[in-house]
Formats: sequence, C-alpha cells, structure tokens
Amino acid sequence: MVAYINMALKTEDKQKIIEKYKLHTKDSGSAEVQVAILTEEIKKLVKHLKTHKKDDHSRRGLLLMVSKRKKLLDFLSHENEKRYRSLIKKLELKR
Repeated sequence: MVAYINMALKTEDKQKIIEKYKLHTKDSGSAEVQVAILTEEIKKLVKHLKTHKKDDHSRRGLLLMVSKRKKLLDFLSHENEKRYRSLIKKLELKR
C-alpha cells in the first residue's frame, strides 16, 4: 500500500505568503505573489524528492513549476526592474 502525501500548500500558509508579498489590500494574484507561492511549493517538492528519488511524476510537476516561475520572473523583469530586483532579494533566488 502506498501512502498518499499531500504536497500542496495549506490555505493558511498561502494566506501568509499573500499577506507578505501583496502589492495592495485586495492583491492575491500579482506576479510577486504567484512567484512567492511557487517558490514555497518548489521548496516543499525538492525536500520530498530528496527522500523519494524515483518519484518521476512529482519531478515532472517540479519542472513545470520551475518553468512557470521563470516565465513570471521574466515578465516581471521586463515590466518593472525595481520590483523584480526586490522580489529576488526577498526570496533569496539566484538570478
């Protein structure tokens, strides 16, 4: 029997991330918020994949998330360089 592992972020965790990175009071979908949420999900998946090396389905999901985050960061860098640089610094990403 295979144990089901819930790798999605909990609602409370997402709300904390949204509160930290939102641009205005009703912001929940700006590029900054999306990148921050994806970064947390990526960290969680990387931790999972270190113990479950043969989980190729999760590895594919990880690659898709990394690709989506890269596209959002590219968009943000072209749209507003200052916001991009501040987000990279806050999230401690190598770019």
